[in-house]
Amino acid sequence: MGIIYFVGAGPGDPELITLKGRRLLDAADVVIYAGSLVNPELLKNIKAVIYDSAKMNLDEIVSIMKEAALSEKTLVRLHTGDTSFYSAISEQIERLRTLNIQYEVVPGVSSAMAGAAALGQELTIPEISQTVIFTRLEGRTPVPEAEQLRELARHKASMVIFLSVGMIEKVKKELLEGYSEDTPIAVIEKASWPEQRLFRGVLKDIEKIVHDGGIKKTALIYVGDSLKASQISLGKESRLYDKNFHHEYRK
Repeated sequence: MGIIYFVGAGPGDPELITLKGRRLLDAADVVIYAGSLVNPELLKNIKAVIYDSAKMNLDEIVSIMKEAALSEKTLVRLHTGDTSFYSAISEQIERLRTLNIQYEVVPGVSSAMAGAAALGQELTIPEISQTVIFTRLEGRTPVPEAEQLRELARHKASMVIFLSVGMIEKVKKELLEGYSEDTPIAVIEKASWPEQRLFRGVLKDIEKIVHDGGIKKTALIYVGDSLKASQISLGKESRLYDKNFHHEYRK
């Protein structure tokens, strides 16, 4: 029986897919890709039969997977970014388990990482933030009460907010439950794509920044004092390379 590979395509730049992901994509007999979000450059010159999942439902997707597996073909299910969050692979995997179809998950590069790279900085800064929260605002997909944006904001950690820029008024209102209005923010549209746009500011102005920029979707929101690190010197250094800090590799 054939195997199904769930592959993270990376954030958009076709060079940010992993070597393993690229190898599997080139060797695949069948590819189902997230058509509205995966860069089509990744699909050029591959030999596979290609399906765009943008207009398909779960039953249709699993039907193609089942047919490929029973025909002893290799199928790559190409998802955006990394498969570990907001990829909807769990519901597909549950169906494959029921059908006793073998699968493997191949991680990718998240858009959250691509956005941090565009900012030119770490999201964890000593003494400022050692925690990064990946989350989303509640929309049509419910969010547990304890994970509402206003509750997470009270931690004042570095935060990356997915799938929420279209509800920016509510995002701002909930973030102000925890962060101060002068907390740095960044909004990155289509991170790592050729058309990437990056906007910086502070939380009190985020609604205006988004509206003035005409940003409606496919954008990440970054929040937290750690964002200062790519603009000013904070003087916060880790112990790792401190000449007075000794460990097993450096006496």
